[in-house]
Amino acid sequence: MIDNAHLTQFFVASILIIMVPGPSVLFTLARGVAWGRAVAVLTVLGNSLGTLLLSLVVALGLGPLLSHSRLFSVVLQVAGGCYLLYLGVDALRHRHEHALAMTQREAQRPPRRLIIRQGFVVGVLNPKSLVFFAAVFPHFVNRSRGHITLQLVILGAIFSVMAFFSDGTWGLVAGTARQWLSGSAKRLVTLRSIGGSVMCLLGLLILTSALTG
Repeated sequence: MIDNAHLTQFFVASILIIMVPGPSVLFTLARGVAWGRAVAVLTVLGNSLGTLLLSLVVALGLGPLLSHSRLFSVVLQVAGGCYLLYLGVDALRHRHEHALAMTQREAQRPPRRLIIRQGFVVGVLNPKSLVFFAAVFPHFVNRSRGHITLQLVILGAIFSVMAFFSDGTWGLVAGTARQWLSGSAKRLVTLRSIGGSVMCLLGLLILTSALTG
């Protein structure tokens, strides 16, 4: 259905967009540093599911609206920036309690469902993926072969799987570094402060870009 030439071009474009650190990667790194490898991978899983849903939305016909409606795009970016800001502030507020809990019992990390849900929300509201799906995906569709929606769904699924493995690698690296450094509650507090600050900064950057771009 999708010819090899279009698929090869799509792979190249996807690798380039995935490897450029954006909200998803930075969020994963912050969670990996704060909680470890398991939380980082679960975050990536949720993020990839959110990315897949976003690609399905574009495939089902909202691509033109996303790419041509400035207001709609800004609203989504503002929502994503606010959510990241909320998560960052929450991490900073509770950094001491989290650090103490982790030194006493690893099982007190956030529930898996909550971790996946937070990653999912970040994935759905990721402006980088939003722009890529709405503005770039249509260029890799072979219109002469028909089934345009199905082609877009397939491309979205491929992109989500690629993003999972790429971002998951970043998360494992961050989680490993966290385990190496987490010998004391004080160092865990520092790591959580860094992770929370990164999320706050990322949220502010997205908000600034949405409101001034």
